[in-house]
Amino acid sequence: MTTKRKLLSLCSMVVTITIVFFACSKDDSLHDEPVPAGKQQVKLYLTDDPALFDKVLIDIRSVQVLIDTCDKSNDDNDDRGHHDDDNDDHCVNWDSLDIVPGVYDLLSLRNGVDTLLASGIIPEGKIKKIKIELGTNNSLVKDSVTYPLNLFPGTQATIVLKLKGGEWDEFLPGRSQLWLDFDVSRSIIAVRGKFLLWPVIKVFTVKTTGSLEGKVLPKDAYPVISVYNATDTGYAIPWHNGEFKVRGLKEGTYDVFVNASNGYQDTTITGVEIIRNKETDLPAITLHK
Repeated sequence: MTTKRKLLSLCSMVVTITIVFFACSKDDSLHDEPVPAGKQQVKLYLTDDPALFDKVLIDIRSVQVLIDTCDKSNDDNDDRGHHDDDNDDHCVNWDSLDIVPGVYDLLSLRNGVDTLLASGIIPEGKIKKIKIELGTNNSLVKDSVTYPLNLFPGTQATIVLKLKGGEWDEFLPGRSQLWLDFDVSRSIIAVRGKFLLWPVIKVFTVKTTGSLEGKVLPKDAYPVISVYNATDTGYAIPWHNGEFKVRGLKEGTYDVFVNASNGYQDTTITGVEIIRNKETDLPAITLHK
């Protein structure tokens, strides 16, 4: 590795550590901040559905939410029609959240790890959309080589997530939280030796979904975990100690497929029950050649 590349790698690591540190500090400081009457506090956490890269570095510049102040609930009842996504409507307005802008290494946010991406105290009302503005400093690292990560042609740098209602976890009165799962494997497209970004993000809460955790050994099998049923799929790439975790799974029965490499045999575990707001522990899996 050249000196220049070492310096770039070190800078990237420092920026990522700084972002996570300030995000955690911001989470702590906002937890005790009073919520004024007519307001609500929201928190958006960022996590990752992994892929086979060394790093995926995404430049996030701002986060906004679209609020319908005439609809005071974030439940899942149907829109009443007269307050749609029309920015001219006096009830519907965009509001910016507090964020530490910078480059986030998505692959450091897997196996149950997340970071507070954005938060703020905003007017009370139904949150209809989340808007994330990306910068241009996006890249990925594969086999120790850094590649630029440009947007897929026709894709905007603005990611807009439309909410149906009922997605939020109101963990305390007037305080809600939501997780954004950046699906890296579906968001990156390889075209003739280049990598393009087509962002795919799903939302979930811990209260309304379940998780699966376990351990796969040995580490030189380089396993990739798929947790799936007819309607839902999640992925995991274990840490070096073999531990993994898949979050945001809808309640139901799943199969777990372990795709092994380096001469080790694949294995499938069937009939794994996932229960909402609960962590399901899978017995340790030992792969064999």
